[in-house]
Amino acid sequence: MSASAPVVSDRLTDQHGLTEHSHHGSSAQIRSKGVDSHLHGIGSADPAAHPLPSAKNEVWRFTPLRRLQGLGEDRAFDGIVGADNERTVEGPAGITVRRVSGAEAAALKGISGNLPTDRPSARAWQASDSILLIDVPAETEFREPLIVTFAGGTVDRAFAGHLVVRVGRHAKAQVAILHEGTQLLSDNMEIVVGDGAQLEFVALEEWDSRAVHLSHHHIRVGRDATVKHTALTFGGDLVRVVADVVYDGPGGSVELNGLYFADAGQHLEHRLFVDHAVPHCTSRALYKGALQGEKARTVWVGDVLIRRAAEGTDTYEMNRNLVLTEGARADSVPNLEIETGDIVGAGHASATGRFDDEQLFYLLSRGIPAEVAKRLVVRGFFGEVLLKIGIESVRERTSQIIERELAIAGI
Repeated sequence: MSASAPVVSDRLTDQHGLTEHSHHGSSAQIRSKGVDSHLHGIGSADPAAHPLPSAKNEVWRFTPLRRLQGLGEDRAFDGIVGADNERTVEGPAGITVRRVSGAEAAALKGISGNLPTDRPSARAWQASDSILLIDVPAETEFREPLIVTFAGGTVDRAFAGHLVVRVGRHAKAQVAILHEGTQLLSDNMEIVVGDGAQLEFVALEEWDSRAVHLSHHHIRVGRDATVKHTALTFGGDLVRVVADVVYDGPGGSVELNGLYFADAGQHLEHRLFVDHAVPHCTSRALYKGALQGEKARTVWVGDVLIRRAAEGTDTYEMNRNLVLTEGARADSVPNLEIETGDIVGAGHASATGRFDDEQLFYLLSRGIPAEVAKRLVVRGFFGEVLLKIGIESVRERTSQIIERELAIAGI
């Protein structure tokens, strides 16, 4: 079913069935309810509330800070992504995509109930005087995905950005955000899904070799809502994507998936924080990455906090990495903090290794050439996550990127 563009309500509860969260001014703060996570900082929109990135800080210890080109410090932002560079939008007319500023933008910031937990995100939050709003009307199902592409063109200027995806109650939609070209960018994406709604959200980073991108995704899940969030990261000199999840009420379900492929010299980093603060919610995380070339580096950190009130929680996180050449390194750190034993299940696992010798032997023993066999193994490795991408055009594009990466590796 489709609908004409909705009139955006100033009262967030009117149209979307969402609890209103508004955080105005640089002093806005959110402190997690109950016991704070030992692995996730207190959110604040004030950059001064966060220390400069340092290797002594747990959240930055894996990141090569010298390669941030000032985004981690106080380099001035010269533009707003999507307002001062090229943007294209494809998708159903019933989903509104518009840029808002002034009081309306200020009211929308913080709609996710989360705030930045590091200085670059807080600086981008403060610098973004306008935001791009994607509005999915309530009680509406869209069969066609919305795809928004941002094309960067320079690393001589630093850009900030703020995106809000707002999905009304009992709506169903797919949204993909694609980045390409080159850019120095720090941004925040707030993804808010109303009660009983379903959203598939995909972020594809296909930057060129000079780009630096620091991105923070704030995900808020309504009662009995379902969110599938997929991070696909392939390009850039340094890309760091942080995703945090909070639940509005029981029955919320989140699936966090990711694929990444690092070439020589690239640093690709993903961090997750899932805050189970209400009962009977589910979360699953599955990230897979491959590395090739000298000093190719990937980092995956997955944190799940199950608070005392979150009885009936069911959570599991998995990260697997495939090292294709010498000189590459993958760090994988899954974490669980559990404050109640009354849960359905909680677990995590990670593995990093070379080609599976048994799989290779099986294929070689059946007359398949060695290089073909290696390609089949890598395709099979990524296949589990690829099949979870429900947006066909994005899935096909991702498959093509993987094939190009394998060609670079000579596989």
